[in-house]
Amino acid sequence: MDVRSCLSIVLAAGEGTRMRSQTPKVLHQIAGRTLVGHVLNAVAAAGADRTAVVIGPDHDAVAAEVHRFAPGAAIFVQSERRGTAHAVLAAREALAAPVDDILIAFGDTPLIRPETLGRLRQALADGAAVAVLGFRAADPTGYGRLIVERDRLVAIREEKDASAAERKIDLCNAGLMALRGDVALALLDRVDDRNAKGEFYLTDVVAHAHAAGLRSMALEADEREVLGVNTRAQLAEAEAAMQARLRNAAMDRGVTMIAPETVFMSVDTVLEQDVLIEPHVFFGHGVTVESGAVIHAFSHIEGARIGAGAQIGPFARLRPGTALAAGVKIGNFVETKAATIERGAKVNHLSYIGNSRVGEKANVGAGTITCNYDGFAKHQTDIGAGVFVGSNSALVAPVKIGDRAYIGSGSVITADVPADALAVGRGRQVVKEGWALRLREFKGVPVPAAKKNEDA
Repeated sequence: MDVRSCLSIVLAAGEGTRMRSQTPKVLHQIAGRTLVGHVLNAVAAAGADRTAVVIGPDHDAVAAEVHRFAPGAAIFVQSERRGTAHAVLAAREALAAPVDDILIAFGDTPLIRPETLGRLRQALADGAAVAVLGFRAADPTGYGRLIVERDRLVAIREEKDASAAERKIDLCNAGLMALRGDVALALLDRVDDRNAKGEFYLTDVVAHAHAAGLRSMALEADEREVLGVNTRAQLAEAEAAMQARLRNAAMDRGVTMIAPETVFMSVDTVLEQDVLIEPHVFFGHGVTVESGAVIHAFSHIEGARIGAGAQIGPFARLRPGTALAAGVKIGNFVETKAATIERGAKVNHLSYIGNSRVGEKANVGAGTITCNYDGFAKHQTDIGAGVFVGSNSALVAPVKIGDRAYIGSGSVITADVPADALAVGRGRQVVKEGWALRLREFKGVPVPAAKKNEDA
């Protein structure tokens, strides 16, 4: 089977004024990835050999984000906003090179699937010169309509230019399109601005193809998949759709979610088989949870690897650089950062473990903190295997606690502790009987007689 070459052109020149934001529209995120990042990943997965991205003037941040996902992408600037065909022709240099398929996508359609783009390419392989993606709109108002006659797409009519009969059509233009490489430039160059908006419509290539005797096809996709993000409300709608997609994929792989609608994931979240997730859990970038682990409710996890059978939370926060081995237990109101916690170790309650190693089967008591920052630099704490750290202890880094050592509760440890040793770093307790009673009398605080006699 011949391999067809493909150029993708991603239009990402939108200003995003309706987003009410200083951030360019395509740099807003869903599931932890920018809108344009989602689209670039999709076109690459659909087999694009080369990518050209059209951006607006002074959008260096967009160009930088494009190169994060597509380092070899060519960047073109649309200096004036005169319509979608005008935007595509800003990449004329890329269009001029020989290629079989040209995919045209938009940087604000993050839900588009590679499989759908592949269907557009397949239509070209099957003989179409132009393939257009459409959807059945619940409310078609405002969308361009796809005019289909005898299974062929003959025109796309923008609503302002459509007749009353054409406006009744519910098959709407999603914007995404594929063009055969050998005719693309000729068709684009025939587009003019004689329309209600005075713009160069990309959609007009369909009518020009039809007039030239070339075949155009309309393909359908789900309306949600081709959602374009232009407002904060649409951004939230796209986030919800992507989260539903990610949750369903995880559950299909064997993950249990007690309340899926309350679990939020990033696109790179990896949840292995038989992971159990309780309600209200958030996964940021770079999280892997191995088989059999349980994530209890209200936990926030990012940049962490969680070993098989581990127990996390409830109300735990795992920050970047956390690596938990199998069977580790991280309890309620525990925070970790840049911490390696080895097999079977426990940090059960109200503790902070940062820039640390906690050895196998060590037990860190409630209220313990590693004091890893001195105001200028971070320092390492090393807690050996089998160590017991008593509650309410502070380990002042850099410090090393040897294997099987015992730290007395309430200690401030500032020096290394040898293996199998006891370390207690607290002031000796002093008891002065009757002192509190005398203080109250000095302050003139009445003391009930029964209580006074009892104290006496």
